[in-house]
Formats: sequence, C-alpha cells, structure tokens
Amino acid sequence: MSIPFIDLAAQQAEIADEVLPVWQRQFESAGFIGGDEVDAFEHEYAEYIGVEHVIGVSNGTDALELAFRAVGVGPGDEVIMPANTFIATAEAVSRIGAVPVFVDVDEEHLLIGPDAVEAAISERTRVIVPVHLFGQTAPVERILPIADKHGLVVVEDAAQSQGASSTAGRAGALAGVGATSFYPGKNLGAAGDAGAVMTDDASIAGYIRNLAGHGSSIKYVHDHIGMNARLDAIQAPVLRAKLKRLDGWNAARRVAADLYSALLADIEGVRTPTSRPGNTDVWHLYVVRVADRDRVMAGLSEAGIGVGIHYPTPVHLTEAYAELGYQRGRFPVAEAAADRILSLPMFPHLTQTQQERVADVLRSSVVR
Repeated sequence: MSIPFIDLAAQQAEIADEVLPVWQRQFESAGFIGGDEVDAFEHEYAEYIGVEHVIGVSNGTDALELAFRAVGVGPGDEVIMPANTFIATAEAVSRIGAVPVFVDVDEEHLLIGPDAVEAAISERTRVIVPVHLFGQTAPVERILPIADKHGLVVVEDAAQSQGASSTAGRAGALAGVGATSFYPGKNLGAAGDAGAVMTDDASIAGYIRNLAGHGSSIKYVHDHIGMNARLDAIQAPVLRAKLKRLDGWNAARRVAADLYSALLADIEGVRTPTSRPGNTDVWHLYVVRVADRDRVMAGLSEAGIGVGIHYPTPVHLTEAYAELGYQRGRFPVAEAAADRILSLPMFPHLTQTQQERVADVLRSSVVR
C-alpha cells in the first residue's frame, strides 16, 4: 500500500463543484486582481480567527515581511525567532535589512522558549516572533509580558496553524499582528501560493494594503516604496471553499493524531508529540522523534510511505546564515531534535487502514 505524505487531490475533489463555476465567471469577466471574492475571503477569515482586518497577499513570506515593515522593522533592527522554523521566517527579516536573532526551543513541544527570548533581547531588538509550529500555538501568553516589559512588538508566524487555538484565542489573533501562509499543503491551502496578514489595527492594515500594492492606494499615486504582493483573485474561491470545511478537516486531523498516538504508544524508541496545556492543536504535521532517523525514514520510504523532516537543519546552521557566526551547540534542543524528528503522513482524508500500515512499518523500521 502506497501512502502519500499529504493528499491534496482529495481536498480539491471535495471542493471542485463549488470552485470551478466561480473560476469560470472570473475567466469570463477577466477579474483576476482584487474583486468580490478576495473581499469576501478576507472578511470571512477575519471573522473566523477573530480579528478586525485580514489582508490577503501573495504568499506567507511576503506576509511576514509586510507585517515586519508595518510595525517599524528597518535595517539593522533585530528580530528574535526560534531556531526551529522554516527559513522564510528569517528570510522576511533579512529582506528588510534587519537581523534575525535565533533562540532555542522547549524540549517537549519544540516551540520558542520564553526564557531564551528574554535572554536574547538587546538594544537593537524590535520584534519577537513566536512561530506556531506543527499546528500548535506557541506560548504567546508568556511572550507578550516580556515584550511589554521591553517595549517590543510581537508578530505571530501562523503559517502552520490555521484554526489552532489556545485559551486566549486562535493563532494569528493573539498578539495584535500575525502573518500566515496558504501554501497548498497548509491546513487551509490555496491552489498555488497565497498568504495573509491579520491585525486589529486599522492603521497597520491600511499601511500593509498600500505596501502590497506598490505603495499605492490610488492608481499611479505612490506613497511608499512597496511590493507587488497582492492575493490573486483566483485563489480566493479556493480558500473560501476550504475555509467552510476547515474545522471539519482539523477535527479529522485530531482524530488521526489520537489514533497515531495510540498505535505508536508501545513502540520503544518512538517519541510521540503532545499538546501544550490549553491548546487545541490542528496537527498540520504529526512529528515523532526516533533514533537513527535516516535509517528509519529509509525503511518507511522503501515501503511506499511518504514522510518528511521539518526541519533537517536549524536555520542558524544553514549556509544562508553562516555569516551570523552561530556554531553547532549554540541551541542544543533544536539541534538534537533536527537529528531525530520525522513527520508521518497527516491529512484530513487519512484512513485508519493507512495509519495502521504506517505504524506497522514504523515499528519494523525502528527495531530492524
């Protein structure tokens, strides 16, 4: 039995009858930029996560850069983030000319460590970025008091957590400004690249809209040096259709995560993930930790089971950031995890039979 890491075709099939007629109308009207579908999605997603404003943009990396620029990050400023994240979190900082400052993560959930954040603050620090990794919410409730104490801004990276929540609310609506990605493989994914910035601040929302449209609010009147970072109109009906199904799909992911945890509980040498107290996770990824990860991964792959690593190299050790001078050993938790983490197949349409097959092969691969 071949089992994909993610089954996007099943999602697309579920929404096709709803989306294709809208696409047909868009093609007939040649309405490819902005329009009613974009406006409707922004309103619906804002209502869903509980913010006043959502600005649809071209992708998650642009969403982060726009959010950073809107809160005043400039060249030479420092932005604190976890070492265990996708490189886009750091790229968005570097593209402004600012400096990403990495910190270690907690050993249990692999989320940004608040104590490490406070220790990393300097006179140049401007922003703290809690990354809601793997479908969890990061400890924003502990980060916000640190930010307030030092006069800093918190920008959430919510690219892996559409629908996730803590006791304080949904990911992306916990700190005043958040950015997300709607890359196809996300819990809420487009049919291509897309993203959004979320905020309650009308002035920040207006500034981001201006920046995302070449620094212009009126055609050919340019107030700022901006970007071409608008959400493509054809992505909006896909996102609207999937948003209607998101809670159900996330519930299916939680059922799958519970089943994985039960199936893998007695396999010595497999560490299963847990939820942070108060969180309702959406299991964008189901990440286990195993010794001799590469051998185990090879065994799964040989059996036709799609797997991944998120992420094999902490950002501070990538060649792209070698100039910052971080050495191996600086962030031991993130580094140790990178050598052991393994992402198993996880998607809403995953069946019990498929999961049982994954568990059987993982068991045999670990004890081989």
